[in-house]
Amino acid sequence: MIANQTILEPLNDDLARLAKTLACQIQQWAPDEGLNQTAIPGLELMRADSTTSCMGSSVYDPSFCLIAQGAKTVWLGDREIAYGPLSCLVSSVHLPVLGKVTEASPENPYLGVKVNVDPQEVTDLMLELGEEPLEPGDPEAPENACSCGLGRAQAEKDMVEAVLRFVALLDNPRDARILAPLARREIIYRALIGEIGPRMRKFAVADTQAHRIARVISVLKDRFSEPLRIRDLADLANMSESSLFHSFKQVTRMSPLQFQKKLRLHEARRLMLAEGLEAATASFRVGYESPSHFSREYSRLFGNPPRADVIKLRGERPETARA
Repeated sequence: MIANQTILEPLNDDLARLAKTLACQIQQWAPDEGLNQTAIPGLELMRADSTTSCMGSSVYDPSFCLIAQGAKTVWLGDREIAYGPLSCLVSSVHLPVLGKVTEASPENPYLGVKVNVDPQEVTDLMLELGEEPLEPGDPEAPENACSCGLGRAQAEKDMVEAVLRFVALLDNPRDARILAPLARREIIYRALIGEIGPRMRKFAVADTQAHRIARVISVLKDRFSEPLRIRDLADLANMSESSLFHSFKQVTRMSPLQFQKKLRLHEARRLMLAEGLEAATASFRVGYESPSHFSREYSRLFGNPPRADVIKLRGERPETARA
C-alpha cells in the first residue's frame, strides 16, 4: 500500500469532551451494530462492538462521516486511510472500498456519524459563498488537477459542535422537521470552508477534470454489469482516452476496468450475504460470464473463495458499512 495516512495526534481536552458527548448521543440512537438508520433523512449512525478480522466491503456514496470513538482503516485501491476520534472522512463520489474496524470493544464501541451529501448542495453553497469559479482552461492548474475522491482531515471544534447539534435533533422530532435541513447544511458549509473543502469543490464545479470523472463514475455505478468501452466513457467525459485513464486513476486509485471489477465483486458479495444467492448465480447477475473467472477475481480481492468468504463473514457481527 502507498499513501498511508496515519491517525493524528491525541485530542486536546475540549475536543476530547466533545467526542465523549457525541459518542453518548450516538449510543443512545444506535443500539445495533452496523449502520443504523434514523428518523432524520440523510443521517445515519455507525456502531461496532468489536474489531473485525474479515475485510468488510462497501461502496461509499457521496457523504461526510465523523468518528466519535474507536478507529478504522479503509483501503481504496492502493490508498490506505486510517482514522480515529474526530476524524472526518469525505467521499466526493461513489467509491468501492475495503475496511476493517481496528479499535472497538463492548465497553468502548466504534461509533460514528454519516451525513449523506448531494453534490448539487455543494454547488449551491459554493454559489452562495460567492467563491470564484474554477477556470477549466488550464488542466495543469492546481485547482483543476484531479485528487483522490476519498479524503480525511481532523475535525475542528466548530464542525464537531455542528454535528452534535444535528444528532441532538433526534431528541426532538418537532424541531428536527424544521431545523434538520439547516443543521445538515451547516455541516456541509463547515466542510467546504475547512481543510477538506478544496477537494469537495473540485468535484462540484462543472467542466473541471474531477467533475467529468464524477460523471463517468456515476455511469459506471449504474451500468457496472454491462461491457465496458473506454472510448464511450472518454466521449461522455469529453476527454481523450489517455487523459480519462490518468484522471480516473487519480480520483479512484484504480483504472476504469479495475473500478468496474470491484463494483461487480462488491455487489456479488452483497447478493450472497443479503439474499443468499449461490456464487455462480451472483456472478452472472453482476456481469460475469464464467463462474471460475469470478471465483479467481473474488479470491484475489477478498482473500478467500466466495463460499468460504461468506461463511466467515456470517460468523462475525453485521458489517459496519460506509465509514
